[in-house]
Amino acid sequence: MREQMLQIENVLFTVTMVVYFAAMILYFLYIAVKKEKFSRIALILQAAGLLTHTLALVCRGIGAGRVPLTNQYEFAASFSWGISLVTLIFILKFKFPILGAFAMPVNFLIIGYAAMQSKEVHELMPALQSNWLVFHVSTAIIAYGAFAVSFVIALIFLARDKMKAQGFMDQHIPDKEKLDMISYRSVALGLLFLTFTIFTGAIWAEKSWGSYWSWDPKETWSLVTWIIYAVYLHLRIRNGWKGRSAAVFAAVGFVCVIFTYIGVNTFLPGVHSYK
Repeated sequence: MREQMLQIENVLFTVTMVVYFAAMILYFLYIAVKKEKFSRIALILQAAGLLTHTLALVCRGIGAGRVPLTNQYEFAASFSWGISLVTLIFILKFKFPILGAFAMPVNFLIIGYAAMQSKEVHELMPALQSNWLVFHVSTAIIAYGAFAVSFVIALIFLARDKMKAQGFMDQHIPDKEKLDMISYRSVALGLLFLTFTIFTGAIWAEKSWGSYWSWDPKETWSLVTWIIYAVYLHLRIRNGWKGRSAAVFAAVGFVCVIFTYIGVNTFLPGVHSYK
């Protein structure tokens, strides 16, 4: 049964990659050909990809006999799922299909990174055999997905001035004020869930190792990331900080997110290296 579930998961994962790639191409065509039908089809494909992605993660969980959030492959696959989910929500909420053309390449890079990782199922180490795993890692996935969207919107904001007035892109991308507002909301969402991630991680660490905080490299860089985005929100709320500087700050914050996830695991091994 479990072997069958893992085989189904492999098929669904491959289908998800193909569907996401097709959605990305159609978003590009939407911009190149300027036909609304391409954006509608791309949106349907992204939703379909999110569905197969969800089913793949469910099959992985059944096949592994645990929540699929414990190694590089599983977290990267879940990270991609979070990006797709948050992007889809923001596209629908703000009627902003061009966001998909910028977000799907980032999403495809993350799921591509997942595809390069080992899919072998290992028995959980004692430290991971905790109910806190679900709360800790799932909140990180939503946080990272929201930060990815804020990064993409920051790039769109920075490119906004170079768009031809009254051109297709200019007419289909929100003005700078709205882009700034969308970025702010995505950062706020990400920071909220990152706070939950750090909080649940501290509780989990105390139960597993007897200490709430050990300055492990991933803990340290998660805190650095939290501080960067907290400063962003503080400056915005207290000082009305907006515009280009805020967009650059949001982009830099996502660089820290990527380093926290990939860089720390690669260059700074610690108790989180199993992720």
